[in-house]
Amino acid sequence: MKQKKFGKLPSGARLERILKSPNYKDGKFQNLSYTPQLAEGTSMPEAIFRLIFGKTPNRFPAKVFHFEKSDLKNLSPHENVYVWMGHSSYFLQIDGKSILVDPVLSGYASPFSFTTKAFKGSDLYKPQDIPELDFLVITHDHWDHLDYGTVTRLFPRIKKIITGLGTAEHLEFWGFDPKNIIELDWHESSDLGEGFKVTAEPARHFSGRGLKANQSLWSSFVLETPNQRIYIGGDSGYDSHFKKIGEKYGSLDLAILENGQYNKDWKYIHFLPGQNIQAMKDLNAKRMIPVHNSKFSLAPHSWFEPLQKMAELNSENLRILYPKIGEKIDWMNDEQLFGKWWETYE
Repeated sequence: MKQKKFGKLPSGARLERILKSPNYKDGKFQNLSYTPQLAEGTSMPEAIFRLIFGKTPNRFPAKVFHFEKSDLKNLSPHENVYVWMGHSSYFLQIDGKSILVDPVLSGYASPFSFTTKAFKGSDLYKPQDIPELDFLVITHDHWDHLDYGTVTRLFPRIKKIITGLGTAEHLEFWGFDPKNIIELDWHESSDLGEGFKVTAEPARHFSGRGLKANQSLWSSFVLETPNQRIYIGGDSGYDSHFKKIGEKYGSLDLAILENGQYNKDWKYIHFLPGQNIQAMKDLNAKRMIPVHNSKFSLAPHSWFEPLQKMAELNSENLRILYPKIGEKIDWMNDEQLFGKWWETYE
């Protein structure tokens, strides 16, 4: 627990700011609604036993993935592109700015390299493949969203980091210049210049890299650019905040929402199938890209189930995009079609 990768709990002026936050009560950050980590009738030993020892068919891909990697360092600066790196890691270039979200590019999503390994062929991108970044966005400090080995290697190429209140303690402890960290409480905004603005919005989840949970804030973010509004969802269970965010902004051009690593035992902190589609509608989002799947197995369901169920439950034919890992797409091109690529690997 003393290894640097576990990070550091907030202290000093940052802790003073946290103590004044309306979202921090009884010694920890709180969700807007009552949110137990486990559903009623479930104990932590039972949940862990089912996760580790439960027999789930097709929990891991039967075949090695074979994807093509887009060259991020040689993009035209005039292109608007999205490139998914598996799970919740993705790259955006929009209106001339480059943005990376929750990069976990070390091949595993845990404190130890021998656990929670990436599916074979899914770990296409490494830190050396990432270009200069205007913004790195970290939605929360869980191991599958904030990877010490990845971000510390990226530090020299990052101009600004955007994250929730408290998470910056880790980043500063690891050596990133605190002057270049934008650390936001829910509903706080930052003017990023040149027509760009970011606002931290609520999510329904939790945080923690060690034994003490909820000392930093899990967040979603609305990124406003000269021409777009994009919702960066992070991790969240379903709740009324999606409707409120949709009403606040009127409409969103793109919502990037989690889809996978769910289970009835933690139904309050992750979407169950179909709830992300309802969240898309609540947000008034024109398009949605599902993430949080196809790289790590963190829940007892088949690896392809989240994508398959989303496709089946999209009865209204909403514009949901299914890019492959490494595929460069323009999410504004509503003529582009996406096949059910996962069926090739079932």
